[in-house]
Amino acid sequence: MTESRLHVGLTGRAEKTVQAQDLADQVGSGDLPVLATPIMAALMEEAAVHCVREALDANTTSVGIRLDISHLAATPKGKRVQAQAELAEVKGKKLIFAVQAWDEAELIGQGAHERVLVNRQAFMDRAEEK
Repeated sequence: MTESRLHVGLTGRAEKTVQAQDLADQVGSGDLPVLATPIMAALMEEAAVHCVREALDANTTSVGIRLDISHLAATPKGKRVQAQAELAEVKGKKLIFAVQAWDEAELIGQGAHERVLVNRQAFMDRAEEK
C-alpha cells in the first residue's frame, strides 16, 4: 500500500446531472421526484474514491465503512449536482473525509465519510468465500 502518499488536504470531486433513476420516488427512499439521499451519498463516496485513487498502488483500494451525512435541500431532475471529499484525517489504514454536495443553487448535503484501505485481491477472496 502507498499510504505515504496520502495526506490531509487531498480533495476529490464527482458530479452528475440528476436523472429519473436518481429520484427518491424511483429509488424507494421517498415518494417525491427529487434527488434521492442514497444517490447523493453515492456521489459523496465517489468523490472520496477520486480523492485518494492516485495515491494508492494498483493492488490497493479503499472501501467505505461509515457515512454520517445530512441531506439539507431538495434537487429536482435535470439539475447538476457535485460532491467534494477532502481527506481530513489518516489513522493507519482508516481514512476520514469531510464531504459536501451542492446543486446549482445551494449546499444540499454535508457530513463525514470513513473508508479503509484494503488489498484488492484479499478483500475479494474473503467476500467470495461467503
